[in-house]
Amino acid sequence: MAPAEGTPAPPRAVRWPLVAAGVVILALVVAVAVLAVRGGSDPKAAPTASPSASPTSSPTPTVSQIYQRVGPSVAVVRTAGGALGSGVIASTSGAVVTANHVIADGTAITIIFADGTQSSATVASTDPASDIAVLAPATLPQPIVPATIGGNAAVGSAVVAIGNPLGLTYSVSAGVVSGLDRTAKTDSGQFSGLIQFDASVNPGSSGGPLLDGKGNVIGIVISIADPGGIDAFAGIAFAVPIGAALGGGGGGAGNGNGPQI
Repeated sequence: MAPAEGTPAPPRAVRWPLVAAGVVILALVVAVAVLAVRGGSDPKAAPTASPSASPTSSPTPTVSQIYQRVGPSVAVVRTAGGALGSGVIASTSGAVVTANHVIADGTAITIIFADGTQSSATVASTDPASDIAVLAPATLPQPIVPATIGGNAAVGSAVVAIGNPLGLTYSVSAGVVSGLDRTAKTDSGQFSGLIQFDASVNPGSSGGPLLDGKGNVIGIVISIADPGGIDAFAGIAFAVPIGAALGGGGGGAGNGNGPQI
C-alpha cells in the first residue's frame, strides 16, 4: 500500500549480488546492507603504500598522512565464491581482522596485501554475533606492518575509512562519528553497540578499518544504511568498535567469546 501523503516511503533494502541486506528503521532498529561486493576490479591494481612509511610527527595528521601510515596494514580479502571485502593487519603475527560476512560463503580465501603479496588464508576464529572474523594468512608481507589498535570514538570526532568499495581497491574517505551505540539489523543478524559514521563506504568496504584522527583503529566497518533503496551510500555507515571486534560482546550483540588476537 502506498504511504499516506506527507509520510516518507519506507526504505528499501540494499540488494548487492549474493550479499545480505536489510531495511532501515531509523531511530529504533536500523537495517543496513552488508558491504561485501561480488566481483570488482583487480586488487593487484592497488596503490603501492610504502611499508616503511614513518608515523607523522604532527599531533594532528592529515588524511593523506594517515593513509600513508595505515595503508600498508590494509588488505584486500577475496573468496573463491566471488566475495570481495577488506581487512586490516591487527597483530605482529600478521593476523587479519575482517567482517565475518565477507568470508561466510565458506569458499577458499585469498588475501592481497598492499605490497602485492598474495596469500591463501584460513579462518583462525569467527564471531558471527558481532560479524567479525580473524584470518591467518599462509604468506605474509615483509615487513609486517600492523595497524595501531585502540582509541576513543566520540560523537563529532574525525574518522577515516580505508577499504575496497565497489572493487576500487585502497580507497580512502573521511568524515566524523555521527552517533554511538547504534543497532543495525541485516540478513546476517542484528548487531548492537555500533559506531555510526559518515565517511563514505560502499559494498566491498566491509572488514576495513575505521580510524580516528590520529590513525588508530577504532572500529571494523560492517554495513551501510540504504533508505532510498538505490544500492548506494546515503551518509550512514556502521562499524563494530574495535574492543568488541577483538574481544566479543559488541554492546550486547556478542557473547563475550569473540576473536582474540
